Amino acid sequence: MLEKVRVIFTIPELRRKIGLTVFLLAVFRIGSQIPLPMIDQAKLKEFFASQGNEGVAGLLQQVSVFSASTLSQITIFGLGIMPYISASIIFQLLGTVWKPLEELQKEGETGRKKINEYTRYATVVLCLIQSYFYLATMTGVGENGDSFVNQAFWTSADPANLDKSLYWGWAIVAVAVMTCGTVFLMWLGEQIDEFGIGNGISLLIMAGILAQMPGALFDLLSNAKLELTNFAAGEIGIEHIVVLAVVFVAVITGVVFIMQGQRKIPMQSAKHVRGRRVYGGTRQFLPLRINQAGVMPIIFASSLLLFPQFVFQALGRYTNWTIFNNLAEVFNRGQSFLYVACYIALIYFFCYFWTAITFNPKDVSENLKNFGSFIPGYRPGRRTEEYLEKVMVRITYVGAGFLALVAIIPTIVSAELGVSPQVASFYGGTGLLIAVSVAFDLVQKIDSHLVMRNYKGLIEG
Repeated sequence: MLEKVRVIFTIPELRRKIGLTVFLLAVFRIGSQIPLPMIDQAKLKEFFASQGNEGVAGLLQQVSVFSASTLSQITIFGLGIMPYISASIIFQLLGTVWKPLEELQKEGETGRKKINEYTRYATVVLCLIQSYFYLATMTGVGENGDSFVNQAFWTSADPANLDKSLYWGWAIVAVAVMTCGTVFLMWLGEQIDEFGIGNGISLLIMAGILAQMPGALFDLLSNAKLELTNFAAGEIGIEHIVVLAVVFVAVITGVVFIMQGQRKIPMQSAKHVRGRRVYGGTRQFLPLRINQAGVMPIIFASSLLLFPQFVFQALGRYTNWTIFNNLAEVFNRGQSFLYVACYIALIYFFCYFWTAITFNPKDVSENLKNFGSFIPGYRPGRRTEEYLEKVMVRITYVGAGFLALVAIIPTIVSAELGVSPQVASFYGGTGLLIAVSVAFDLVQKIDSHLVMRNYKGLIEG
C-alpha cells in the first residue's frame, strides 16, 4: 500500500489534482470556523450543550450531518451546501413530472448545463430564505427568552429591547454573508470537479462529517477507563472500546459490501452479418445496484421524523397540555419503539420512491432494444420492462432492509453500550454511508489515473 501511495505522488498531474483538492477542503474548514459578527458565541455554545439532542439543537445537529454545515455555530459557511442540495433534489423531482424539464434532461450536455444554471439561481433564492429564517430563529431561542445577539444591539439591560435599525442592518448583512458563503462553497465544489479529483460537493460533505470524528473520539476516551468496569454503573472501560472497534469494522465492511453489491442481469446482443463477417452475439451483463437509492432514504426519513418532536414540544410549551409533551417524548430520537418503527417504514417508502425516480425500466428496455440487445427468455419491449421492474422491486427490498439496519445501529450502540449519541453516530446512519460511498468514489477516480498509466489500482492485489 505504501508503494501505491508513493506511485500516486510520482505522477505530476495526479499530485497536482490531489494538492488542489486538499487546499480547497482546507479553505472550507477554515471558513467554517469564522463566526458572524455580533453573535455571542459563548451563550450559543452553552445553549447547545444544555439542549443536547432535543428541540432546535437536535434538528440542527441532524441536518448538519448531510449538509457540510455548522448550524450550531452561526458562521459565514453556516448553511453549508444544504441549499444547493435542496435545489438539486427539487429539480431532479421536477424532471419526472414537468415536461419541459424532462426534455432538457434528454438533450445531453447542453440540457445538463441549462439545468445546472437554473439550480444555481434556485440555490441563491433558497439561501436568502433559509438564512433569514435560520438567523431569526437562532437570535431568539436562548434560555429565558435571551437572544444570542451581542449586547451592542440592546438599548437597555433587557434583551427584548433591541435597537431595531441597527439590528435590521446587521440582519441584512448577515443574510448576504451567509448567502455568499454557500455560493462560494458551491463554486469550491465545481473547482474540485473541474481541476481537482473526486466529486466536489460530496467531498465537502465528507470533510464536514470527518471533522467531527476527533471531537467524538476525545469525548469517548475522556470518559473511558483503561480497565474492566461495571457496565451496570454506566462506566466505559476497555471492554467497551474493544466492542466498539469490532462493531465499527463490521459496520463498515457491511456498508462496503452492500454499497458495491450488484444484481447482474444476463444480456445478449443480436447477431448481424456484414459481408463475410458476423458481428454481435456476445453475452454481457446489465448491473443493477442493490442500493439504488443511496443515502437519500435515510436523509428524508430522519429529517421528517425530527419535525413531529419539534412541533409537539412547541405545542406543549404553549398549551401546557400533557398529551403534547408525551407525544414529544415518543418521537424523541431513538427513545421509543414507535419512533424506530416509523423510521424503518419511512426508509422503505423512500427507498422505493427514490428508486422509481432514478431508475426507469421502460427507458432501459427501449435502450436495449435500440442497441440490438435483449435479455434471454424475455421479448424486447414490455416483457423486458416488466422483468426489470420485478427484479428491481426485489433487490430494493433487500437494500432498504440494509439501510434500515444501518440507520438504527447508532441507537442500539448508544443504548446498549452507554456511549454518547455523537460517538454512536459514527457507527451507522447517514454520516457513515456518505463517508464510505464518497471514499469509494474517490478511490475509483484515483484508480482511473493509475490504470491509464499502466499502474495497479489501489484496490487491486
